Amino acid sequence: MIAELSTVLAVPPLQGDFLWYALVFFALAIVAGIVGFQEVAGISMGVARIFVAIFLVLAIVSLFL
Repeated sequence: MIAELSTVLAVPPLQGDFLWYALVFFALAIVAGIVGFQEVAGISMGVARIFVAIFLVLAIVSLFL
């Protein structure tokens, strides 16, 4: 029972898709900026920056492991 519960609650490993999501949010920010949705563009760029930072940290850590 406990083993089944632990497999259900386990967090899946990171797949390394942070760079992909960063590019998607960057494209969304560019399109939103062109169309005129400045708030959406700003939020999307903020999310893209966070994903790029996470990707870079994970990439550097993986080089040393």
